[in-house]
Amino acid sequence: MGIHLSNIHSLSDFQRNTKEHLRQLRESGEPVVLTVNGQAEVVVQSAEAYQRLLDDQDLLESIRGVGRGLEEAKRGEGRPMREFLEELASEHGFSLR
Repeated sequence: MGIHLSNIHSLSDFQRNTKEHLRQLRESGEPVVLTVNGQAEVVVQSAEAYQRLLDDQDLLESIRGVGRGLEEAKRGEGRPMREFLEELASEHGFSLR
């Protein structure tokens, strides 16, 4: 997903028309690029859209972690889960039985 040209505004326009820009941010869920002297300076987005971005990033990191684990298993790295769980239980003073 890229930035649409219609979502690029000057910072001064954003300041003059803040309420309208905030309404559009909430309705569209799309980020807006604000420029200073014609150069992209900041990206503004609704809190809801930002939370979705964070959630997607967490999911992607989880998927990458699973992928790394699968690759390690294919290479014969790591150790059996039961061994790990028994060690963890022992370290924390409880039994798996």
